[in-house]
Amino acid sequence: MQRRLWRLWLGMTVVCLTRGAWCQQVLTWQQVRDRFEAINPTLRALQIGIDQSRAQEMTAYLRPNPDFTLLTDGTQLTPYQGVWQPVAGTDLELSFSYLHERAHKRELRLDSARKGTSVAIAQRDDQERSLLYTLRGAFVQALQAKAVLALANDNLAYYDRLLGLNSERFKAGDIAQVDLDRLELQRVQYETDVQTATVNVRTAKIQLLQLLNDNTPVDQFDVTGQFEFTENLPALEELRATALATRPDLQAAMRAIDKADTDYRLAIANGSTDPTYSGWWTHNPSFNNQYDNETIGISVTIPLRIFDRNQGEKARTLLDIRRNQRLEEATRAQVFSDVNSAYATLNSNLTLLRPYRSRYLQLATRVRDTESYAYQHGGASLLDFLQAQQEYRSVQVSYLNLIGAFLNAANQLNMAVGREVIQ
Repeated sequence: MQRRLWRLWLGMTVVCLTRGAWCQQVLTWQQVRDRFEAINPTLRALQIGIDQSRAQEMTAYLRPNPDFTLLTDGTQLTPYQGVWQPVAGTDLELSFSYLHERAHKRELRLDSARKGTSVAIAQRDDQERSLLYTLRGAFVQALQAKAVLALANDNLAYYDRLLGLNSERFKAGDIAQVDLDRLELQRVQYETDVQTATVNVRTAKIQLLQLLNDNTPVDQFDVTGQFEFTENLPALEELRATALATRPDLQAAMRAIDKADTDYRLAIANGSTDPTYSGWWTHNPSFNNQYDNETIGISVTIPLRIFDRNQGEKARTLLDIRRNQRLEEATRAQVFSDVNSAYATLNSNLTLLRPYRSRYLQLATRVRDTESYAYQHGGASLLDFLQAQQEYRSVQVSYLNLIGAFLNAANQLNMAVGREVIQ
């Protein structure tokens, strides 16, 4: 018996893996995020940009190439006094020269390139922060649509039970035909809620699949997560401190200042003089000195930087430091503004949610059940009964929408801080 069950389970697994007809992948937020970070083309393109920046570090630290020169001269083309010896008087010269960079130019170029890579990394992280905000918003929307669909199905099932009881009352002569007809007409609203919620769920899943660059059929894709709010919020000062330490756009602005300072020091170094050292060897250089057949020589060439001392780059890089400092101040102010605004929105949603959970949900349920019981026993009118059903539906939907707004505000706060401080 156990072997037969094992074979049945194995067969169903094979069918599921090969055809995918019965399989449905259910992803948590962490799984959605991991998949997004692994396959998103924008993030992959940004990573390639960082690799290119690292390649530029190698170029920045390269030494100047030496120069090698081979020179021949004095080869006889016509006979001299009846004698033609074309190679006898040829002058052969081999020379080697090298530009020596002073004032730590190579080290400063490497330092500037490395800091440029760090800026590119921070900018990539900031782009990822924005993309994850969009992704988390789509994930919350899918959870909210699923919660509304579950509520719509529950309301329809509850109303069908009441409709069945009232059908029995009609058969017993307790209510009139017109009352039963009005009850049945009211059912179309609950059916509409179910269909609308179903479409919203599929639409939210399609949007999430698009962000994931996934072609999985929507019926085989689902997400799961906690669709609830929390009252334990971090302190505002703590969030501000975390944002100052982790916001990638602020990190990029601060690193840009550091890079601009290095570029300024490099501009000063590039204004210094770089000598060129040369050495050569000659064969048969002169006909006037019989001992001057093999010679060597050295020279040092020093440019006279009278007019061009790299003044323009010095001024430009110095101004670039000030510009990046102003940009860093603006980014820092934006960080505080984002955190304060998101925190205020989150607190506002939390203020609305507390009375719903502590009071309004129970009141709506009690009023609905009381009116339903009273109507079943002739103690309430049909209008009161339908009004109670409508109020319960409205309160429940408003509560779910507030939770969705809270989670979106939490997503906004996470983006403002620069990391997930509220799951």
